Amino acid sequence: MRKSRLSKVIFLFSLVLSLVLIVLAIGCAGQERRPSGERKEEPTITLYIAETGEKKELKMEEYVKGVVAAEMSPTWPENALAAQAILARTYTLEKMESDGGVPARGTDASTSVEEFQAYAPEKINEHVSQAVEKTRGETVKYQGKYIKAWFFADGGGVTAASAEEGLAYKKEPSPYIQSVKDPGVEITEAENKAWQTTIPLAVVRESVRKVAGSDPGAVTSAQIAAKGPSGRVMSLKINDVEVSGPAFRLAVGSEKMRSTLLTGFSLSGNNLVISGKGFGHGVGMSQWGARALAEQGKSPEEIVNYFFKQVEIVQEWE
Repeated sequence: MRKSRLSKVIFLFSLVLSLVLIVLAIGCAGQERRPSGERKEEPTITLYIAETGEKKELKMEEYVKGVVAAEMSPTWPENALAAQAILARTYTLEKMESDGGVPARGTDASTSVEEFQAYAPEKINEHVSQAVEKTRGETVKYQGKYIKAWFFADGGGVTAASAEEGLAYKKEPSPYIQSVKDPGVEITEAENKAWQTTIPLAVVRESVRKVAGSDPGAVTSAQIAAKGPSGRVMSLKINDVEVSGPAFRLAVGSEKMRSTLLTGFSLSGNNLVISGKGFGHGVGMSQWGARALAEQGKSPEEIVNYFFKQVEIVQEWE
């Protein structure tokens, strides 16, 4: 009888122990699961070297170091460089996912700025390496998808309210873009605070023809047709032809017409005289603004969240 009771006790104890172990196992397994699409290991990417035509494989983080060193001064505050790293990583993965990287080259990325991001591995220093390592594996997502990780040099005091305003981008919605004050205005270079350029009318005419597909004829009038919420020019009118502001900027040269945040746009003799503030399209993160926020003690994640709204920063690999 005693043996029978003892056997039952042992059986019940074993049963309870087994149930406990099963529950613990399920719990541990649950902890190890990652959200859909999240990687467990750092990816290896293929990179087209535009300067030589060769293709090479390298780890994502090593590639990001070269991008950060090219896109931002390697001497800037670590947290500004780290914020740039988060966007560089996101930009790469988003392009790989949406466009298949650089299909024309058969690679995930390219060193050509026309095709992808700038890349300068020779500029990598310890400062850059530490900044990239600080945000290792971090990307930016909106409702589970990679954002279009746009950035630019200087917003002239304010960023664009939408991708359409700053880039004439209408392909898909980008609700995470918002207009905020650009703190970089306090520390930026003088030429970003106020600039002026002169464009020969022959160049203006050809640029309009190229962008609008219509020849305006000899240029006799030039005016701003429409501005967006942040004050950026969305469309211009040359004679009777209306043309996209962002497209016109690229056509005449983005180094000459430094932004679409204009303070002046008029004819003078045989030239179009344009004046404005800032440098770049104004959509997303301002690099000078990132530097200013870093100098205020903001973290890389805080910097990203300042410029993009309702986004989530996710660490996808350790």
